[in-house]
Amino acid sequence: MQTAVDEVLTDPSVNPFLFPAPPSTLLQLSVIVPARNEAHHLTHTLDALRNQQDSAGNPLDPATYEVLLLVNNCTDHSYKVARQYQQTYSDFPLHISEIHLPATKANIGTVRRLLMDEAYRRLTISGSSNGIIASTDGDTVVDKHWVYYIMQEIAKGNDAVGGRILTHPEQSLVRLYHLRNVMYRTLVARAEAILDPSSNDPWPRHFQHFGASIAVTCRVYDQAGRLPEKPYLEDEAFYKALLRMDAKVRQSPHVKVFTSTRTDGRVDIGFSEQLRFWANLDHSGKDQLVEPPAALILKFRNRQKLRAYWHNRSQATGLNDLTPIAQELCIDDQWLKIELKMNPFFGQLWEKVEAKMQQGQWSACWQLVPITTAIQDLRTFLRPYIDA
Repeated sequence: MQTAVDEVLTDPSVNPFLFPAPPSTLLQLSVIVPARNEAHHLTHTLDALRNQQDSAGNPLDPATYEVLLLVNNCTDHSYKVARQYQQTYSDFPLHISEIHLPATKANIGTVRRLLMDEAYRRLTISGSSNGIIASTDGDTVVDKHWVYYIMQEIAKGNDAVGGRILTHPEQSLVRLYHLRNVMYRTLVARAEAILDPSSNDPWPRHFQHFGASIAVTCRVYDQAGRLPEKPYLEDEAFYKALLRMDAKVRQSPHVKVFTSTRTDGRVDIGFSEQLRFWANLDHSGKDQLVEPPAALILKFRNRQKLRAYWHNRSQATGLNDLTPIAQELCIDDQWLKIELKMNPFFGQLWEKVEAKMQQGQWSACWQLVPITTAIQDLRTFLRPYIDA
């Protein structure tokens, strides 16, 4: 198919849409790609999206998915690279727009929101809410089965899918800090799956849900209030919004992307900033500190108990049993009893509980520990479950 050229106009009264070319009538999934000064990465990013396959290695029907690329506030040749790519592979459903935002709006949160809203519009233009909005980045290479496995996870009844974000191997102490963090958080996810299991997100799973690899149905995107308007960490805020409404989020190990451990990221706060923080830790000789496993284990166990009470919240009996939970979480039991009945979603309740914990004695009771100690303690805790 010949892909129509989409160019955003500065005057929205002339053209209010980023990508006015009509979508395929068979469209099931829109991939959104924000790009700012990514001329050196875009070809690899687009190659990976163009060559998507199913689990048997068969090419996906290009009519079922599309790529929406928004080049914003660039000082390099990103737009030229994208247009040349579009002309070379005219059958690839790639739609491109270029936009220059004012300084107050020129951030990843605004751009990703514009893209996800436009993907939502295109997917629901026929009145269907079953379409899937999938997000990645201009410096990221998705796995060849990325689109396929997103569709599979949504077909199982999930509302959203967080993909695994892998980094390219390189010899650096920053990568060592990153890998330690990945190990710690993976072990935490394993403990969480044991102590507070989720039927829609069983083990094996991971812990990531970021803009480089996240997907959501149009229906739930709308119900969650769409992507929050934040200049950074918009993906984390959106994930919290999903949890707040008890959306079924699958953190699938089959959905994978690859990115670099560069410290010169396009945003002031995000993955690259985390890498810079770890680099500074290394230079200062300080430990990488994390929440101790004993605290996490206590938290997960009590969350599971509280979830059971929430499901039976209409019954007055048994609420006195909340006192031990409140004590272990360092919060007031009377406050907890009231909140248990007031919140229509468990995720909404738990968000308030965690905020209350931080306002109380929880942090004082549970001091941060070196990550190497935490990893060893988690392995000790998990050994009986893994060996069983």
